[in-house]
Amino acid sequence: MPHHTPLISTIVIGLVLAFALGALAHRFRISPLVGYLLAGVLCGPFTPGYVADQSLANQLAEIGVILLMFGVGLHFSLKDLLSVKAIAIPGAIVQIASATLLGMGLAWLMGWSIGAGVVFGLALSVASTVVLLRALQERRLVDTERGHIAVGWLIVEDLAMVLTLVLLPAIANALANETADATTVWTSLALTLGKVTAFVAIMLMVGRRVIPWILHFVAHTGSRELFRLSVLAIALGVAYGAAVLFGVSFALGAFFAGMVLSESELSHQAASETLPLRDAFAVLFFISVGMLFDPTILIRDFGPVLATLLIIVVGKSLAALAIVRFFGHPKSTALTIAASLAQIGEFSFILAGLGVGLHILPERARDLILAGAILSILVNPFLFTLLDRWFARKEAEVAAKPEAASEAEPIAPTWEPIPHTSLTNHVVLVGHGRVGKFISAKLLAAKMPFLVIDSNKDKVSELKELGVETIIGNAANPDIAAAAHIGQARCLLVAIPDAFESGSVVEQARTINPSLLIIGRAHSAAERDHLDKYGASRVIMGEQEIARGMVAAMPKDDVEKPPVSPDLEDPDAATAAAS
Repeated sequence: MPHHTPLISTIVIGLVLAFALGALAHRFRISPLVGYLLAGVLCGPFTPGYVADQSLANQLAEIGVILLMFGVGLHFSLKDLLSVKAIAIPGAIVQIASATLLGMGLAWLMGWSIGAGVVFGLALSVASTVVLLRALQERRLVDTERGHIAVGWLIVEDLAMVLTLVLLPAIANALANETADATTVWTSLALTLGKVTAFVAIMLMVGRRVIPWILHFVAHTGSRELFRLSVLAIALGVAYGAAVLFGVSFALGAFFAGMVLSESELSHQAASETLPLRDAFAVLFFISVGMLFDPTILIRDFGPVLATLLIIVVGKSLAALAIVRFFGHPKSTALTIAASLAQIGEFSFILAGLGVGLHILPERARDLILAGAILSILVNPFLFTLLDRWFARKEAEVAAKPEAASEAEPIAPTWEPIPHTSLTNHVVLVGHGRVGKFISAKLLAAKMPFLVIDSNKDKVSELKELGVETIIGNAANPDIAAAAHIGQARCLLVAIPDAFESGSVVEQARTINPSLLIIGRAHSAAERDHLDKYGASRVIMGEQEIARGMVAAMPKDDVEKPPVSPDLEDPDAATAAAS
């Protein structure tokens, strides 16, 4: 049987290369995005060897865009934005305007049209959500004031790019042809805004009721498979319907589907269920973007590439630094925010692809944007390293002159320290999901000292109000294990559902405290054996405990009756055997 399967080969070879290069990038403490983009470069027509089917890759990338935008909408937080609106909104607007003007200046020097310059500058103005959040999470800054400002800033940038993606097709003729008829442009713009308004109105009036109702209905079926399928159907169906019925982009439809779904109490479960598929197609999106990149531009257009990188790393950063300082925040806060925003990513690629597709941007501009993205993501960790050294030097200066410390400007470190507990002979609970909540309630009722570790701050927010100590992060991290005083604990309860992560937690805890009582959680015999292998004292299997509880709840005489043989099909014979 012939195996002419370009779709399969594109997916398989792309994902294998992305895994290898992503793992290599992670090993060198670089964002895996760089590895995914380089995997696309190797699959593309500009490098020797295998060349993937570009048209198929682009269609897979469209699914990646839909799921990426659905994730952006699902995690959209109006509350986070409003908490820092005074600085995030004007800051993001000024930074977008600054980067756009700088991009237009570079475009003018290269002889491009004003429209190309505007789109080019906008693509350079928006930071990568993935890179920014990872940088903040690594330094435990998400829950700090700096983290809130950076995330709010990013939300404003994302909203600006969503609006750009909606309006760009309507004004494409005007941007591509500067002599376009103004009446035609305004008519097209009004028609687009009318369609968008109709779509948004339907989503707010109908979608806010129908989509959560569908999710709750499917959730009550008890089928995890159907629930996962329903979330994907909603994301893809709304995006496709928005494009077909209202003529708006897939991106806007997916964003609103996620935003409406975020209001449901099942939003966290929806996010976790779709995450694996979303990540897989997001990787394919980055691969398809990398396939468009011609690496020879690094030599052929070295000057423009360097100028693009300077706009991203220096121009945007200086604008952010000036705004944050203008609002009275200390220099260390301004530098941290400036460094976290000094890169570009997903929205830049989407905007560049749309600009080229609408014949506004030349393909050379797309290559410059891709080069700027790859280089800025590579440079970003080094910016934080420089900040760490700057902070250490300032700290040393204050230590050398303690009398001047009171007059010096406060310095916030680029790493938020992990809070160390003072508890000893306590219980450490890892994970505060469905199982963890039951455990913490029992521990509170028993007035037993305990501490909770969870990587999701939302899951432990109510515990802080009750005075329970919490640590945000991965319990497999040695620093977090030390902060939780696992060596002095009486018991470790690993309540997270991921057996691989649980194994890492158990292994590390057993190394720290060989005599510690460690109780784990498993869903299968294989998971139980896995935790036993790494040193768990006891592993609880949910299904077994449910079975025990159900049998224990039965009347004693029913439990003591002998089982009915499955071979006895005659009801009278079965009754006689039971008696």
